[in-house]
Amino acid sequence: MEELYRTSEELTDITELRFRRDLLSTMNWEMRLAELSGARGTGKTTLMLQKAKLLNEKNKGSAIYISLDSPYFFNNTVFDVADEFVKYGGENLFIDEVHKYPEKFKNYDWSAELKSIYDKYPKLKVVYSGSSILQLYKGNGDLSRRRTIYRLPGLSFREYLEYNEVFSFNKVGFSDILDNHQEVAKEITGKIKVIPHFRKYLTSGYYPFYNEAPEQYHSRLNEVISVILETDVPTIADITYETIVKLKKLLSVIATSVPYVPNLSKVRNDLYIADQRTLLRYMTYLEKSGLIHILSKGARGNILMRKPDKLFLNNPNLIRSFNTNPEIGTVRETFFMNQLEVVADVKYPEKGDFLINNEYVFEVGGKNKKKEQLKDVENGFYAIDDIEVGFGKTIPLWLFGFMY
Repeated sequence: MEELYRTSEELTDITELRFRRDLLSTMNWEMRLAELSGARGTGKTTLMLQKAKLLNEKNKGSAIYISLDSPYFFNNTVFDVADEFVKYGGENLFIDEVHKYPEKFKNYDWSAELKSIYDKYPKLKVVYSGSSILQLYKGNGDLSRRRTIYRLPGLSFREYLEYNEVFSFNKVGFSDILDNHQEVAKEITGKIKVIPHFRKYLTSGYYPFYNEAPEQYHSRLNEVISVILETDVPTIADITYETIVKLKKLLSVIATSVPYVPNLSKVRNDLYIADQRTLLRYMTYLEKSGLIHILSKGARGNILMRKPDKLFLNNPNLIRSFNTNPEIGTVRETFFMNQLEVVADVKYPEKGDFLINNEYVFEVGGKNKKKEQLKDVENGFYAIDDIEVGFGKTIPLWLFGFMY
């Protein structure tokens, strides 16, 4: 146990507080059990370490951060750690890498132990996370009635600017963008040259680990993709190495399309998958792992119950990992989809590129895009790239990166 305390103290000591994600201040840290979800590389570990550091600055020893991939847990249980931690006055337990926990008893995994901890120690607050979203879905314990789930996406364009100390701006709500985008854009562009920063963000601004080694960013991102496909997906899906290769091929096709409108029969044949239901299940795994977005005309939910009308990679940085010279239309639409889905309901419309909150239709394009597609649509708007300030229903594309 002393080893865990020492490791926690060492990690929190070197954790910086200069840049803090909004979730750090908006998350309800008084919840007894909270799940911090998000794709690999979005900063979940840093967020937990920052909160543990802040808590210990107020009350030393009240918080501890543990990672369940530690060799300590080969022979020790999470429940025993929680028990001892509480006996010594511990109040906040941060648990990372839960999916790597070595199961001690059959059908009694990390989630079952968390349930036991929740039931026995009502004053202990637990936050847990893991690098594999897929594994968080697979826990055996019934945590659904006990936990609150918080999602941490990658950096928004606004957060990217603050993270790189360009400038610190307040969030802009979706309705404010629709109603006041000209005034908001003028205020922002009066302080920074926004277009060059936006170009860099599209290439390498989504994942916070960029600044650790900028020259290795995309090679590291490729490693993240490989871990998801070669380790995460196979742990919950019975797939062969050949299928993994085909999934990589599917991701590459999505990255180079404008965007990808799936022909399910063709995809199924290319992947050598016997039935459509299995293919849709694989697409679900890719979506939950943070690699793709699935856009449908119907309500969001289980993909097995809805037809995927368009497929996107999760964010523009992933596109660059597959293609160093991607189609700019793909990049633009992927950015718009990625930023909007955090704060709004996004569907595929009958006309246009995106239907937002079942009310607003958007076309996404460059500054020379003709404004004819939505001329008869009452709530039709254009998200246009390569402009600093818009006019009327033409809104700068980059501004949609300020919503979170």
